[in-house]
Amino acid sequence: MREPLELKAYDTLEGRVRAIEEDGFAYFPAALSADEVSALRDAMRRLEPIPESFDGYHTAEDRGFFQAHINNAFNRDRFFLDYLDRPGVIELAEAVHGADCHVIGMTSWLTGPGRPDQTLHADWLPVPLPEDVASDPRVKVPAFITTAHFYLDDMTEELGPTTFVPGSHRSGRSPNGDTQWLGQSEQSILCKAGDAVSFRSEVWHRGTANVSDDTRHLLQVHYAHRMITQKYPPYLNRFQFDETILAEASPRQRRLLGDHRSGAYD
Repeated sequence: MREPLELKAYDTLEGRVRAIEEDGFAYFPAALSADEVSALRDAMRRLEPIPESFDGYHTAEDRGFFQAHINNAFNRDRFFLDYLDRPGVIELAEAVHGADCHVIGMTSWLTGPGRPDQTLHADWLPVPLPEDVASDPRVKVPAFITTAHFYLDDMTEELGPTTFVPGSHRSGRSPNGDTQWLGQSEQSILCKAGDAVSFRSEVWHRGTANVSDDTRHLLQVHYAHRMITQKYPPYLNRFQFDETILAEASPRQRRLLGDHRSGAYD
């Protein structure tokens, strides 16, 4: 049986930045209210897949379990705009990625009973390093990408929680088949509906098997330094913002979607 991940909440922005640097993740208890959780779940269930946008959708009849993995959620329904810059989460993103950071993706992810384990992985390893160098406290690799997970269910081992290997962002490498680092094995995020966790792209993690009778609901928002490209498929100028949604975005939300001032390489 896996151990639950210790989820320590920090009251200050400085504490959350330090958690991203040292632990690889920061925890936000009760980031969403019960009403917001319910409304967000309903909005996610209404989304329809667009194959050209690399949406992943299949039924239990297709592959043995239901999954709806929908990209560019912010561009499907005005409702999702307000999850680009949730209080607390956005301040952390701007602190670690810069005041001109942006959102590189927003994914609605519904996972039904029968989903098998993912493989332990890192989303992106921007600076591979020898382990003795990466783990040296004098070495501080910037967080190039972070992901905010908004959990919309009370997470149990049966529902298929995300697991982390704490501190593994300092390994300087991907897991490559390993399941622990420095004696630390993966631990489960057993949080409450409405909680959020932001983590950096190098952390070893995975989604685990859903052996319950329920569907897991998860909203992902990916933040990055401005120099990291945005991932809004379909590409080659086939992605187009919905102008009616964009018209309702705040100035900060527009910047997060790419409305930047001129800078290097523009």
